[in-house]
Amino acid sequence: MLSSINPVSSSVLFINMNWLRYKKIYFLISGIVIGLGIYSLLSWGLRLGLDFRGGTILEYRFGKEISADIAKKAIEDAGIEVSSIQSLGDNTYLFKLPPVEVSDKNKIENVLSRISETQEELRYETVGPSVGPELVKKTIYAIIIASVAILIWVAIQFKSIKFGTSAIFAMFHDSFVLIGLFSFLGHFAGAEVDFLFVTALLTTLSFSVHDTIVVYDRIRESQKISDGDLVGLANRAITETMSRSLNNSFTIIFMLFALMLLGGATIKWFAVALFIGTVSGTYSSPFVAVPLLVIWDQLADKIKNRK
Repeated sequence: MLSSINPVSSSVLFINMNWLRYKKIYFLISGIVIGLGIYSLLSWGLRLGLDFRGGTILEYRFGKEISADIAKKAIEDAGIEVSSIQSLGDNTYLFKLPPVEVSDKNKIENVLSRISETQEELRYETVGPSVGPELVKKTIYAIIIASVAILIWVAIQFKSIKFGTSAIFAMFHDSFVLIGLFSFLGHFAGAEVDFLFVTALLTTLSFSVHDTIVVYDRIRESQKISDGDLVGLANRAITETMSRSLNNSFTIIFMLFALMLLGGATIKWFAVALFIGTVSGTYSSPFVAVPLLVIWDQLADKIKNRK
């Protein structure tokens, strides 16, 4: 007969660990990563994709299936920058490039003819940016409104503004990490910011808050049955949720790692952005959101005791 399983047994590797003892190290790590990101943004900025700066769209149908990576490298070897190559099925491919002249278009066709003898041009047009300043402004407003709504909702559910504000700070921590690292990747590896990056950024925000609430909920449940100090309850909550958090995150990380290696040029940087966001979100929930909550509580107690 199977015995009942203790909720903490799944976290046996982390029993008796004083996680918050190293909170200064956690903040130092976050500070270094965010600081490097700010330096990169100030020095090089973000490498904007076709969605933000406009460019040329070329669509071809080939006589056989081709490799987008090989085609991209061949065109770039001819001295023409390529933003992305997307497979549309039926041996049809969409090429996104900075604005190109007819002479450059002829060079591209000559390069592609060496990859596939038969090719048919379906579209050739130069377009403006699909993401205008007004849309960017509305997106920022939407993020602010969503953040305020999350803050209020978490504060109501946990009956303390400290929970909601700490969760929001951890959420923006992940955003700054992702944006800063993409500035580095844009400068050194050619990563571009496009619609897919915005999608990954918004996904990271939701993932971060979701993981943080799981830890906060365990702290709240422990407060109902114990009169211990918040530091002890927080350490226990991190211990009890660590295995769950790692197991959940690794299933996502393994999939994204496979996409980064095998997904091709079309979704490579989208997978990288989600990978960074997942790792940062997994880290920030126990090691940024919870320490912030504890420090805030300790400062509040000191101020209260002085009165």
